[in-house]
Amino acid sequence: MTELAVGTRIEPYVVSAVDAEKMKLMAALLQDPNPIHYDVEVVRALHYGDRPINQGPINMAWFMTCAVRFAGGRERLLRTQMRFLGNVFAGERFVAEGTVTAVDAAAGTAELEIACSADGRPVLAGTATIAIG
Repeated sequence: MTELAVGTRIEPYVVSAVDAEKMKLMAALLQDPNPIHYDVEVVRALHYGDRPINQGPINMAWFMTCAVRFAGGRERLLRTQMRFLGNVFAGERFVAEGTVTAVDAAAGTAELEIACSADGRPVLAGTATIAIG
């Protein structure tokens, strides 16, 4: 990792189009019985639209992937804190991006602020602490 400074931009992590079939597979793998992840009729009945809704843990994983790639490895991701702001629907473009907000050279850490969007709407936001040096 190069020398860090407050304001350093984090390379975005992008999922071009969230895949409905992968949502269905992940629901099975996670033993998640919630039909909003694979049954469009249920999504419609709940007035969420007409596309399946991605699993929250997958959105969190994409947030963390953004931080881990920037940090240079998963062992450098020390802590995360995030808040869900909205649903991510099948077919949407998901983007996780952010900036360095603090650097503590003595502690060997940096703080990141990461925001995630789906088709431009905010869906997840939070912070990550990474090891540096």
